[in-house]
Amino acid sequence: MISKLGQVMVYVDDQDKAVKFWTQKVGFSVITNVGEDKGMRWIEIAPSKDPDTTIVLHDREVVSKMSPDLNLDTPSLMFYTNELEKLYADFKEKGVTVGELVNMPTGRVFNFADDEDNYFAVMEKLEK
Repeated sequence: MISKLGQVMVYVDDQDKAVKFWTQKVGFSVITNVGEDKGMRWIEIAPSKDPDTTIVLHDREVVSKMSPDLNLDTPSLMFYTNELEKLYADFKEKGVTVGELVNMPTGRVFNFADDEDNYFAVMEKLEK
């Protein structure tokens, strides 16, 4: 049986640019950076040093050559924060493309885009 979600694969055109975005603008950390000199490089990132789930940044072109039938579209990811307005202001200050703050039945949310125009969302999830 499946016990948890371990990794989410995100395929990017420029891994170095993607790492810079996720670490410098979003505040994630690099967990692993493997295979840089072997052609198949993957970079595992996460919002904390001991995450349950990580994002792995793969080179879209390399993966498409290895697996031409693989869907390389960006997954729809929803992140949680308990400081939505602070994060929203921080993203705007760092030049991250953000959408409007929206009230949803499940809480407030906004979208943001990485440097390759892949969109993600952040929802306010207050700690209990």
